[in-house]
Amino acid sequence: MDDIEPSNISSVITNVLPDLPTSILNIVLETLQSLGVGTTEDLQYIQEADLLTVLRPIQARKLLAAWKQSTETTEFHSQSTFTSPVSSACSSVSLSSSSTPSPSPSPSPRHLIATADWFDSFQIPWEKLPEALMQCLERGKRPSSKLCRELIRIVVSEMMHACASPGKQASTEVAKKMVEKYPRSLQDVIEGDVVGTGYHSLVKQLQARIENVKRSSVPRILKRRRGSDEFDTDEITAEQRAAVQDTYGCINWDMEFMPVSETLERQQEKKDKMKVLSEQATFSTEEVKPLMKCTYFSQRKAVNSGTDLQSLMEEWPFLFKEIGMAVHFHELTGVSLKETFLGNVEKKGKRVLDFMKIVCADKSKQVLQAVTKLKILRGQLEGCSEDVKDLVLLILSYFNEKEEKLFCYVEETCMGKEVQVENLPVTPCIIVRGTSCYAAKQFMLSVDQKIVNDHIPTFISAVCMMFASYYCFNIHYPVDLGSTLEFIQRCFFNISPEKGTKVETKKNKKQLPVNPRVLTLIADLSDHEWRETC
Repeated sequence: MDDIEPSNISSVITNVLPDLPTSILNIVLETLQSLGVGTTEDLQYIQEADLLTVLRPIQARKLLAAWKQSTETTEFHSQSTFTSPVSSACSSVSLSSSSTPSPSPSPSPRHLIATADWFDSFQIPWEKLPEALMQCLERGKRPSSKLCRELIRIVVSEMMHACASPGKQASTEVAKKMVEKYPRSLQDVIEGDVVGTGYHSLVKQLQARIENVKRSSVPRILKRRRGSDEFDTDEITAEQRAAVQDTYGCINWDMEFMPVSETLERQQEKKDKMKVLSEQATFSTEEVKPLMKCTYFSQRKAVNSGTDLQSLMEEWPFLFKEIGMAVHFHELTGVSLKETFLGNVEKKGKRVLDFMKIVCADKSKQVLQAVTKLKILRGQLEGCSEDVKDLVLLILSYFNEKEEKLFCYVEETCMGKEVQVENLPVTPCIIVRGTSCYAAKQFMLSVDQKIVNDHIPTFISAVCMMFASYYCFNIHYPVDLGSTLEFIQRCFFNISPEKGTKVETKKNKKQLPVNPRVLTLIADLSDHEWRETC
C-alpha cells in the first residue's frame, strides 16, 4: 500500500484473526489499498460491506471492532503501527525544525536540488497567484475548479524549479503549509468536519500535476528506463533496456533482424502505400493485413524507440484501426485478438456472469447494486455484445475499481475533435457516445489523452482495441485498473505469463506473479463450477 507498511498492517490483522490464511490476508491488504486507506484515521470509515468480498461476516466484524477500540483507547498502539513513512518523515522534520533555527538566507534553486529536505525552506509563491484566486483565499472562500487548477499549476512549477522530481514527502509538506495559511479555503472538510489530515486531497493534486509534467517531458508511451547515449550501444539489447511490463506476455517484442525478403526501401514503399489506403473511404482488409505483417519490424522499431503518439498516428495510421492493430497484436503476442476474446466469452462468459450475479451479489453489496443497475440499463437488450458489457462492468464492480478510468461518457452526437481530452486518463480509455454502454451505437478510443480512433462500431471491438493498446504501445496497467485488466487478460485473452506483471510498479512493494485478488476470483470460479457440476 502507498502509505502503510504492509508488514505492520499484516501483524495487526493477524493479531485479531490469527488463523487467517496468508492468501486471504494478502487480498485483505489489496482491498484496503483499493479503498484508499492511508492512515489510522481512514480505518474508521471502513464498513462491514467493504470487507465482505474477502472475509466472512464475523471476521469482518471482529476487525472493525478491534479498529474501533484501537481508535478510541489506543490500546493497540495502532498510531505507530499504521503511520505512513511520509507522516513519520514529516514528524521528524517538524521536530528538527523546531529545535534548530532555520538559516536566514533562502537557498537558491541549485542548492535546493542538492538538498534532501529542500521543502523545509520552500516558499509558496503566493505573489504569483492571480488576483481572483488571492481574493478567494484572503476572504476564506473556496476557489473554483479553474482557480484550483491554476493554484496547483503555479505551485508545482515553483516546486520543480527547486527540485526536478519532487516526491510524496515534499508534496505533503508543501500542502501542509498551504492549508495552514488558508485553512478555510483549502482544507478538506465535509459538513464542517475536517477529513483526515485536512490536506490529503491537496497532496494528491500536487502529485498528479507533478507526474503529468514529468510525463510530458518525454514520450509518454515510452515506459522504460533508458541509459544515457554514452552507453546506448549495440551490445545492450532492447530487451535488456525494456522494463518487465513492456515485454510481459510478448513473444516477439523486438525484432533484431529485418525479414530476409525485406529491405528498408521495400518497408518504406509498403508504409507509404498504407498511408494512401488509410485515406480512402473504403479499402480491402485483405490488402492491408499482409502489408501490416510485412512491416511489423519497422512498426516495432518505431514504438520501442519512443516515437511520440502523434507521429505514430501519422506514419502508421492502420496501427490505430481495428484491422491493423489486430495484426500487430498477433505478431507481438501470438494471440488472435478478437477471435480469442470471443471464443473465451462464449466458453466462459456465462459462467462468470452467473457467478457474479448469484454468488458475488449475495455476498457483496456493491456487486448487488451493480447487478441491479445494469439490469435496468440493459432492459430487454439481448446478444453477445450486451453480455460482454455486463461482464466488463461487473468485473470492475467486483474488484471495486473505477469505471471512469476505463469509460468516458459523452453525448451521442459528440465528435472526436469535440471531446475534452484533458479530462481523459493517460492510459487507454473507451469513450462511449451515449448515456451508457447499452445505449451507445458507436465508441471511440483514447490513448495518451488523444483520440486515436473516433469510429468504433461495436463495444466488443472497443474492448479488444483498448486492451491491445496496452501491449502494442508498451503501456502499463494503471494500479486503479490492475485487477480488472489482469483478469480479462488471463481469462479472456489467454495471456498468462508465469513471471512479471503488467501493472505499474510501486517502490518497496513486493510484486507477486499473479495478483492475489485475481487468483482468488479464478479459484472461486473454479470452485463454483465444480459445485455446479456435482
